[in-house]
Amino acid sequence: MHVAVLGAGYAGVALARKLEDRLPDADLTVVDERDTHLVQHLVHRAVRYPGVADELTVPFGELLDRATHRQARVTGLDPDAGRAELSDGDLEFDIGAVALGARTNFYGIPGLEANSTPLKRLEHAERIRERFLEVCADGGRTVVGGAGLSGVQVAGELAALADEEGSDAEVTLLEQEPTVAPSFPDRFRRAVREELDDAGVDVRTGRTVTGVDEDAVTFEGHGELTHDQIVWTGGITGSEPLGERPVVRATLRLGDSTFAVGDAARVVDEDGEAVPASAQTAVREADVAATNIDRLVAHRRDGDGFEPRLARYGYTSLGWLVSVGDGAVAQVGPTVLRGRAAETAKETVAAGYLGSLGAVDRAMAYVQEH
Repeated sequence: MHVAVLGAGYAGVALARKLEDRLPDADLTVVDERDTHLVQHLVHRAVRYPGVADELTVPFGELLDRATHRQARVTGLDPDAGRAELSDGDLEFDIGAVALGARTNFYGIPGLEANSTPLKRLEHAERIRERFLEVCADGGRTVVGGAGLSGVQVAGELAALADEEGSDAEVTLLEQEPTVAPSFPDRFRRAVREELDDAGVDVRTGRTVTGVDEDAVTFEGHGELTHDQIVWTGGITGSEPLGERPVVRATLRLGDSTFAVGDAARVVDEDGEAVPASAQTAVREADVAATNIDRLVAHRRDGDGFEPRLARYGYTSLGWLVSVGDGAVAQVGPTVLRGRAAETAKETVAAGYLGSLGAVDRAMAYVQEH
């Protein structure tokens, strides 16, 4: 029995490691175009602390015991037939999981993709830092588009970096909705806005971007704003082989032979609620997918009659954490924390994730680095 995991972000790595334990007799293949796993929710830190880059990547050889890593890009998928088109040839599997994550969504806004930098990879963080240091030297303005958690965090890092450089460069954070962190609870949103204000970030909500060129951002009904740099974190869209993110129900089943986990799909949980895209969600979905793959493998191997009943994913939040430069906001249950308690929680979770991968030395180095 051949089981394939396509993509090795949070969901893919968590799923592959679980399948190694649950399917000791199966052939496991993990496909990813890189040779390391990236701790993506900490990439914003590399904008201000480039030295953390080494701590945020873990080679697959340190993460996987039995699975074979095939370094290739997924370019096509037939989820019913169990076939993936890869940059180095086709891959056939009995049961698979798509964990390819998502791409930055530029929404077809004229000039946006050509004139902005996303924040998905370490090379993006490096590019953002290099350009921002030039902006700092000239006292210019950097615009960050999208005030979800990623946008809030990179805006906070840039504002802190400007302070460290002794620069009066402006960091402007744009959001189409009336508030920052619009998909989060009200108390959390208010605390995030206060942290941004304290950090000196210029926040402009209710701004719909209609066009971008190398000098200015144009808004619907709000004129334009000049810029020297744009960082875009304004949303996500599906991976290359899937196009738009497909909707999957609580069993996470995408096709007869394939499941989808993490940001690769829009998940509707067992209560019929849309599940937010996040690292914690991806890791927990992997557990449901591992259970269902295990059950399907046993069913197909043993040739029993009806397919087994599949496990269903139910979303519950473990809380939310966001850093804003040297500050942070944490929500655990109804309690919202700021200050040192929130900062400690944020760094504990960051180090804890690396530790859960067995990368204890990287966890310790990350904490010490900044």
